[in-house]
Amino acid sequence: MGLGGIALASMLNDRRLYGAAAPTALPDPMAPKPGHHAPRAKNIIYLFMAGAPSQLELFDYKPKLVELNGQPVPQSLIEGKRFAFMDTSHGTKLLGTRRAFKQHGKSGTWVSELFPHTAKIVDDVTFVHSCAADLFNHAPAKLFMNTGSGQFGRPSMGSWLTYGLGSESRDLPGFVVLQSGPRGPRGGAVNWGSGFLPTTYQGVPLRGNGDPILNLSNPEGVTAARQRQTIDAIRDLNLSRAVATGDAEIHTRIAAYEMASRMQTSAPELIDLKGESEATKKLYGIEDDRPSFARNCLLARRLVERGSRFVQLYHTNWDSHGGPGENLQGDFEKVCRDVDQAQAALVQDLKARGLLKDTLVIWGGEFGRTPMGENRDTMGRNHHIDAFTMWFAGGGVKAGFSLGETDELGFSPTADRAHVHDLHATILHLLGIDHKKLTFRFQGRDFRLTDVHGHVIEKMLV
Repeated sequence: MGLGGIALASMLNDRRLYGAAAPTALPDPMAPKPGHHAPRAKNIIYLFMAGAPSQLELFDYKPKLVELNGQPVPQSLIEGKRFAFMDTSHGTKLLGTRRAFKQHGKSGTWVSELFPHTAKIVDDVTFVHSCAADLFNHAPAKLFMNTGSGQFGRPSMGSWLTYGLGSESRDLPGFVVLQSGPRGPRGGAVNWGSGFLPTTYQGVPLRGNGDPILNLSNPEGVTAARQRQTIDAIRDLNLSRAVATGDAEIHTRIAAYEMASRMQTSAPELIDLKGESEATKKLYGIEDDRPSFARNCLLARRLVERGSRFVQLYHTNWDSHGGPGENLQGDFEKVCRDVDQAQAALVQDLKARGLLKDTLVIWGGEFGRTPMGENRDTMGRNHHIDAFTMWFAGGGVKAGFSLGETDELGFSPTADRAHVHDLHATILHLLGIDHKKLTFRFQGRDFRLTDVHGHVIEKMLV
């Protein structure tokens, strides 16, 4: 045996990745790993409302804003502030919501008429009304919410979690992305990219019907045996190259081939909803086989049942500046109907199956909306980073609880400000990770999801 063979033999100490038929194997980069402390949750389902829903039309009830509708905004509130598409030097007026609000559940949580189904789950939810971000344009703000930075090249939260904890699923990706709505989120794949982490930890977009991943099926005439021979030959070439270079990305490439092979069976089974009862489909509001947010919510439940660590659903379009397609009236009502029933059903279904205690459900966008109106063809609201609402359910957060307050106009937090870095620190904590200890050395320094910021929001934890 040559020196290369000796080196290779020392590396190949785990046979699980390639199965009993393979003579040797590399360690599985997605094998489950322990965290820093006992976790409250094992999985995350993140419902990302791309485009930034207006908290003032949904969850943050402000009677004073309604009373002052049409009045000039106090200059003291907007002095020195920057907005994406609004000149605050003159003529800016307050905009009260036209939506009716009621208190719901034992918790007495205020929810608007636009979310009748979500109103039924308030006693299972923690609402955080004092969220704050740093960036006020969509693409960088989405990047910031997902990666903790507005700069390209940083790993997303799902990548950090699978890097730190691995995944309990052997046959499906640990980090899965599902999309619905008229278009994809601004910024695209960087929102679920792995940045400087190995690419095995990046999010894998799945389609909700048809072929889950394009080109996943074998071409006509290629048998399973022939495919296995091909994968084995490519694996051997990659292993030889890995010994010669020590490049960790080659291990990722090997694992990707094997995962793709296993997904030829597991992915079609995942998206086949024939085994789901009609009652379950009705609960989510699934009416046919067309892609939808409702279908993706049910797929998210099926993914965490099968061990995927992080499932992220993007739904567009929540942009509400006013004008065609972005009207706070009809367009906003439609996007609310798109998600209301299914997001409530997801929490109810997880709870009924005993999965909610181990699954953290997150709901929110990249920022919020201004208390001031934005005059376009019709009235809308501008981007607002100082105060917006997100909600969390299951996975170690309090049920029927509201955290944080904003002033009487909904402009700024007056208590328990929850910055994005704090939210990230809290989410990692619930999964058993100390956000200060989950680091990766790159370009001479240790990086982390929360950079040099963030603290765990203890008040929202059970």
